[in-house]
Amino acid sequence: MQNVGEQGHMALLGHSLAAYISVLDRERLRKLTTRILSDTTLWLCRLFSYENGSAYFHEDDRDGLVKVCRLVINARYEEYSSEGYAVLCSKQPVIYQSASGRPGLGQHLCSQLGLPLSSLCTVPCNTIFGSQHQMDVALLDKLIKEDVEAGKLPLLLIANAGTPGAGHTDKLSRLRDLCDQHSMWLHVEGVNLATLALGQASSAIMAATRSDSMTLTPGQWLGLPAVTAVTLYRHEDPAMSLAAGLTSSQPVARLRALPLWLSLQHLGHDGIVHKIRHATALSQHLLQRLKALTSIKTSVEDELSSPVVLFKFSQDMSAASSGGSVEGFCAGEKEVLDAFNRWLGEQLVQWVPSSGVDVVELEDEGTCVRFSPLLTAAVLGTQQENTEELVEKLSELVPSMCSTMSLRQDFREEVHRHSPSLTYREQLSWPGLGAVWYEPQAEGMDESRREEELQKINSELLNKLQELDSDIIFSTGPEFGTEEECIFVGMVTEDVDVSELVDTVAALGRDIEESGRLLENMTEVVRKGILEAELQLQKANEEKLMEEGALRQLPLVGSVLNWFSPSKSSIKGRTFNLAAGSLDSTEGTYSSKAQAGRQSQQETPTSSSKKHPGQRLFRRSGGGSDSFSETSSIGQAEETPREGSSSPSVPPPSSPPEEDSHSAADAVAEETQEPAVEEHPHMEVEEEEEEEEERQPEGQEAEQSGR
Repeated sequence: MQNVGEQGHMALLGHSLAAYISVLDRERLRKLTTRILSDTTLWLCRLFSYENGSAYFHEDDRDGLVKVCRLVINARYEEYSSEGYAVLCSKQPVIYQSASGRPGLGQHLCSQLGLPLSSLCTVPCNTIFGSQHQMDVALLDKLIKEDVEAGKLPLLLIANAGTPGAGHTDKLSRLRDLCDQHSMWLHVEGVNLATLALGQASSAIMAATRSDSMTLTPGQWLGLPAVTAVTLYRHEDPAMSLAAGLTSSQPVARLRALPLWLSLQHLGHDGIVHKIRHATALSQHLLQRLKALTSIKTSVEDELSSPVVLFKFSQDMSAASSGGSVEGFCAGEKEVLDAFNRWLGEQLVQWVPSSGVDVVELEDEGTCVRFSPLLTAAVLGTQQENTEELVEKLSELVPSMCSTMSLRQDFREEVHRHSPSLTYREQLSWPGLGAVWYEPQAEGMDESRREEELQKINSELLNKLQELDSDIIFSTGPEFGTEEECIFVGMVTEDVDVSELVDTVAALGRDIEESGRLLENMTEVVRKGILEAELQLQKANEEKLMEEGALRQLPLVGSVLNWFSPSKSSIKGRTFNLAAGSLDSTEGTYSSKAQAGRQSQQETPTSSSKKHPGQRLFRRSGGGSDSFSETSSIGQAEETPREGSSSPSVPPPSSPPEEDSHSAADAVAEETQEPAVEEHPHMEVEEEEEEEEERQPEGQEAEQSGR
């Protein structure tokens, strides 16, 4: 919510007071509203050096220009009041505007006036001499003469005293002379008109006082909420002004000036001048501070008095590249710089919101950050401390932007070195190191299955990269960006080891792919192992039946025979070793405890290099030696978590506990139909526990029971 100060409350009070005044009797209301309107008009004309002017107060800042156009049509077409639009067919009116003017303003005029779009002529800006945001006066003169020869009527020219984007001012003196030559109406608008109140405005701005009309927005300049815009104009015929809607015979319509009347009374002349002078001083202060920053390019119309400052990050990527050819890469340099400056503006808006900066897109300069305190300082309460914060934040962001820009080509070459497992995705609109995509090397998959596998592996790879103990941000890219899915790498610092970064991405991708493939193979191996175990147990049951005879299988007779002459034969269980993929008997497990001492077939990979204590991932060590940088092996990517990092790299297979080495991973399939087979495991488990208690040292009893 906007911070409403004391003068803001005064403006809001004016709306309530206007409602109360509207209930007065008609004669007293007429006298009061006439006095309010005349006083406000007189103050504004004196404040902005606009002599003998009238004022029209309107909510929409475009509405004043619409009414002025109607006034000019009534003045230039004498029969317009009686014949209407039919008189326009004899000579089509033409409205001229600058190419750097307010977007959509000309179309709005044609819509409100009922004119065809062919009545709108957009004049290009200078291309060789002068500012590239100023209207080309020579070309305008040529266009006017061509329209006159074509039987058209040049009606009105819209000039800028502060373009919406760059804040530049047209050559108003020459435009005034040109309008006089062709009997055209000159209308001026723009933020730089506020400096007319200072009394020491530049000659280019002072020329605006000679215009036929100009639109002011004092609510923005002075931080006054819900205050109308004002169009000052000069015309001698009050009847035409009434017909055009610039004046009203209704007293209530004149009350729109009351909030501004109260605010001007409250601020006074000195208060108004102080606010405008403070805003221009902020621009000058920021401009001087920005000149001291490297890789920051500023753009202002006049370094001594310009109230609008444009700046952007600028670095030659050809010179910044640390190696390799950049042919074909610089073709998109402008788009890359635009993306970086768009990111810079968003960061400044987020971290220093009270500065009031915003991002603008200009045709020649590209994407820039704009500081226009005349539009924002009074509302946001911007002070010199905020501009200092802005410069400090710039000083923090620019080094990382420079290093990222210089390493983009190195990142591209490193990814190409890992082809075809890694694919580099060209994303010129991404403000970061680049975009990469992991390509699994599986063969024999159909298109849909392969696409699903791609999405799954890259999604898991992104999650693991985001969990790494690193300052680099990995993401899925901008929210409203390209439809091509990639893993986007954000800004980096100059000490980042790009080779190690790409090696880690490739290693994690391979590890995820191999883990998925192992899981698929394990499913098939387990299924075959279960079938084989069932066949072996069935065969053992048949052999036992042949050995013991049929009498032992009878329920009552078999129990008596087993009591007199116990059977010595028993069916051994089966264990399935997932690591080896083999089916073994449980006889060795229960007799010699061989399985407890068997070593794991998978060795824990070790890293040949370790980070310094506290050093983040992908950082080159201070000595510059490569002995402390991680390599591309999976084991080294997995060593980092054991050194204190929170890296989520896939952990290496570790040695299982002594007793549960194979029991946790083995599937024991035993036939449950025979009573003897059911009792056998319970008897041997008890023997196993007794022997373990005898062998176990006293100091390890608590640990063994905890397992």
